[in-house]
Amino acid sequence: MSYYRGYSGFPEYVSVGAKKAKAEKKLTQLKKKNPDIQPVIIESRALAKSWWGKEWNKNLERYADYSNRIGRGRSYVRHGAVLDLKIRPGKVEALVQGSHSKPYSVSINIKQIPKKNWAAIKQNCKGRMDGLQKLIAGKFPKELGDIFTQKGKGLFPVPKEINFDCTCPDWASMCKHVAAALYGIGARLDETPNLFFVLRKVEINDLVTETLQESKNELLSKAKKKTSRVIEDDSGLSDIFGIDLGQESILGTLKKDTAAKIKKSDKAVPKKQSPKKVSKTLKKIKTITTLEKIEQIIHKRKKGIAISELVKKTGMEDQQVRNILFRLKSLGEIENVSRGIYKCTK
Repeated sequence: MSYYRGYSGFPEYVSVGAKKAKAEKKLTQLKKKNPDIQPVIIESRALAKSWWGKEWNKNLERYADYSNRIGRGRSYVRHGAVLDLKIRPGKVEALVQGSHSKPYSVSINIKQIPKKNWAAIKQNCKGRMDGLQKLIAGKFPKELGDIFTQKGKGLFPVPKEINFDCTCPDWASMCKHVAAALYGIGARLDETPNLFFVLRKVEINDLVTETLQESKNELLSKAKKKTSRVIEDDSGLSDIFGIDLGQESILGTLKKDTAAKIKKSDKAVPKKQSPKKVSKTLKKIKTITTLEKIEQIIHKRKKGIAISELVKKTGMEDQQVRNILFRLKSLGEIENVSRGIYKCTK
């Protein structure tokens, strides 16, 4: 039997348990050298659970170019062979444990969404996408889901937009290590769906900006009747989406006499407003620049600051802080020192 294996080209059978143990041993070794390593860990029977992860995998499996080959990576990703996987703009780099002691390096390059497709998608989302949280959670109208997954015209890449390479000796155009890394992307999107937009090099906020602007304009149209309410609601939009709408953008839209009263309210109290009401209005104006406030706090901490501390210092909700951090990171103003720790790039 050993003679047959030696000359037939068939590798000796290795059980799933043995493969898993080998991957875990190598992962422990790599973590000692590189604490920032990010393995793909599948904790359930499903390779992906979120809308983004599931649709990523479905998209890969729908093309004839991949359908017969990508299945080779399922068992690999399941038993923890993807020891490291990092998603960057237009690129994914991974380490996958194979039959050799040294893991193979996998590189996957994905082209940016064509501008024509992105423009059409944004137009279709106009007025129908009311929050980043719903977008990330995959809780949007079914019609939008159909648009996002449209073959060749949606958000997900087609085979001709994907190029990959692996250091293994396998002659196949898609080896099992590449296939495992592709499934690993779907699993990683389960944890951090916004990485999809990083990978495809588009701005996630573009899909909600139009709706946000419409909501803002609707609020501003009521400024003449109830200025303080406009400021309060606009501040709420800034917190929720992590977008700094800016004090001047609001004041510039109001009628001159109303804006003048707001600007002068810190020096003199208008006759028709009580000091308590003016104080409350000023407080609401100050909360508009929450993005800038968080950036200033981070800037003071040269070695970085944790999300939990930012929540404590600002008194904001955890999710609001995370949204603003994502916005600042996409603008290149901050970066990760480690998981959950941020510092300014300048």
